[in-house]
Amino acid sequence: MIILTCEQGSPEWHAARAGVITASMFVVARAKLKSGANKGQPTSAANDYAFRLAIERISGMPLDEGFETYAMRRGHDLEPAARHEHEVQSGHVVERAGFVLTEDRLFGASADGLIGDDGGSEYKCLISPERLRDVLINGDFSEFMDQVQGCMWITGRRWWDFCLYCPALAPVGKELWFRRVERDDAYIDAMVLDLVDFEKLVTENETILRMKEAA
Repeated sequence: MIILTCEQGSPEWHAARAGVITASMFVVARAKLKSGANKGQPTSAANDYAFRLAIERISGMPLDEGFETYAMRRGHDLEPAARHEHEVQSGHVVERAGFVLTEDRLFGASADGLIGDDGGSEYKCLISPERLRDVLINGDFSEFMDQVQGCMWITGRRWWDFCLYCPALAPVGKELWFRRVERDDAYIDAMVLDLVDFEKLVTENETILRMKEAA
């Protein structure tokens, strides 16, 4: 495990992520077509992501030049408040971590927090009413499970707190919702197999892009 202490969202952080398959995108990397003649093959989103990573591996820089959407910037701006509220409610001391990589630097995770020797945390500041309802009312945050288990895989941790921070609910004392997720090695093993296959797709794209045109 390699831990980089660069500030999330900084130029150094964006550069460190270039060409790396990141935990927040594991769900995209694993996505397969569910029907049709190409059933079981990567989705168009997965293929696009693989091609983007191939270009980034050649350039050493993010293809989008570090562009951030409003939702991404809002999340970065609110993360310190979310971390503080999590510390208050859980009693944990949360250490900030910039970017964590596997030893081969092929996979990485922007761990929002590391707790003690065994834990970590992920903070989401969602603004979609549909996604907020899924989590707050239905307790469903399955769309983030690849990211959460991926963070545990990369960091070697045993548990991870998934936290949803919604400051608009502060008047009723519900600005922070969090659940403890235990490490699931069977889940991780299956995920890693998919990610290794996806990495091969990235490498194939990179090889094609580096090939000289035939004379």
